[in-house]
Amino acid sequence: MEKSINEIIKQMRSQKYKLTPQREKILRVLLENKDKHLSAEDIYYIVKQKALEIGLATVYRTLELFLENGVIRSVDFGDGKKRYEMGNQDKEHHHHHHAICLNCNKIIEINEDLLCELETQVHKEYNFKIENHEVKFFGYCSECDHK
Repeated sequence: MEKSINEIIKQMRSQKYKLTPQREKILRVLLENKDKHLSAEDIYYIVKQKALEIGLATVYRTLELFLENGVIRSVDFGDGKKRYEMGNQDKEHHHHHHAICLNCNKIIEINEDLLCELETQVHKEYNFKIENHEVKFFGYCSECDHK
């Protein structure tokens, strides 16, 4: 995790931003929960346990700053909440998809790139350079499908 933090510090400094203690606490929460898709409120409640002085507005401002600098990505799963996940520093592994359970709202990351051939075809046929894509599957997880 320290390697990731150091890389992000360099990235932020190259954009003329500092990683303040509050920003670092928010970043650590994101890194510690990188397998989850946390909302700003989720992040706030976790950070608040460690740093009583932090406010929700600080969390929102920091998330926007991290978004602008490519540290994190925002994802909308259609439930009215913006959620966050670590950004795509590694361009070779920028594609992943999500399966969202319509019953329990469980989010499953699908790390296989299912659209490589389609992306190549779009590039060739339309001369369109794709930087990223996002696919969401909506259905029922194994626990909810048996009910």
